[in-house]
Amino acid sequence: MSSAPRVSVVVPLYNKARYIRRCVDSILEQTFADFEAIVIDDGSTDEGPQIVKAYADPRIRLLRQRNAGPGGARNRAAKEAQGELIAFLDADDAWDPVYLAESVRLMERFGEEVVSLTWAMMELPAGFSTAQRWKKIGIPEGRFRTAGPAQAELVGGMLSNMLPSSTVVRREVFEQVGGFYEKDRCLFAEDAYLWLKILLRFDVAFCARPLSLHYLDASELSMNVKGVRPVEPFLTDTEGLYRTCPESQTELLRRVLALRACKTASVYGYFGQYQRSRDLMKRFVTLSDWRLSWFFPALVGCTPAAKWLGALARLARVNLRATHA
Repeated sequence: MSSAPRVSVVVPLYNKARYIRRCVDSILEQTFADFEAIVIDDGSTDEGPQIVKAYADPRIRLLRQRNAGPGGARNRAAKEAQGELIAFLDADDAWDPVYLAESVRLMERFGEEVVSLTWAMMELPAGFSTAQRWKKIGIPEGRFRTAGPAQAELVGGMLSNMLPSSTVVRREVFEQVGGFYEKDRCLFAEDAYLWLKILLRFDVAFCARPLSLHYLDASELSMNVKGVRPVEPFLTDTEGLYRTCPESQTELLRRVLALRACKTASVYGYFGQYQRSRDLMKRFVTLSDWRLSWFFPALVGCTPAAKWLGALARLARVNLRATHA
C-alpha cells in the first residue's frame, strides 16, 4: 500500500470550464510532487468535469456531487483528503510552480503549533501584489497569534486577505474547527467564518511573496457581485463562533463582529436599505465602538439620508468613468 501524500490539494469546480485547465496545469507544474489533487464537481452544467477527467495523472481525482456551494464542496473534498496539509485552490486561480514546495518548507520551519500559512496574491490581469495592501493594513510576516481586542482592525484586515487559493492549513485543525461554512449553500464569506475560528484559537503565519495567482476577471462569486452583497455568515450565525472561541478572546470576537457590522451597515445605507443598517448596528455595535473604522459612515447608513447620499455618490462615479472613457 502506498503511503499518504504530504499535501492534499482541494479544488471546488462549478461551471469553470474556461479556467479549470489553467488551474490543474498549475498544480501539475509544481516542483513539489508529493501531493494528491481532489477536484470536486459541485453540480457543474458545463464541460469542466470532462476536462478534468481527461488528465491521465493518477494524482488528479474527480469527485461529483449536487450543487452545495463552495464551502460544502471544499468540505466534501477535504473529507477524502489524506495529506497532513490541505492546500485550497479555486478553479479560476493558479499557483506559482514553487507554491507547494515553499508552503511545506515554511510549515516545517514554523513547527506544528502554526496551523495555517497564507501567502500574498498576485492579482491579475493588473499585476498588483496584495503584499502592498498587507503593508498598509499592518499584516505582519511570519508567525502571528491574536492578543486581545485592540487587534480587531488587524484581524478584520486578515479576514479580507486570507483567501482559500493562498492558504494552506493542517488537516487535523481544519477538521477540528468544522471546515468552511456551508449552511444554506452559502456563497459569500464562507471562508472568513473558518479563518476567524482559526485566528481566535491558534498560531498562524503570513508570507508576503505573491505565489498565488488570483484572476479577478474570472471570479464570479466574490468580485463580480452587483449591488448589495449578502450579510456575512459570521454576522448571521454567531453561535458557532462563540461556542468555539476561548473565553479570553470573546471581546476580540465581539469587536471584530462590530467592525464588520459597521462596514456592512455602511454598504446597506449606501444602497438605501437603512432599516437593515439599523438592525445590524443594534445587534452588534455599542457606543464604545466609536473608534472602529466605518462607525460613523454606518451611523449615517442608518438614516433615510443615506439613500440620497448613496445615489449622489453613484452618480459621481458614473460621471467620473465617463470623463475618463
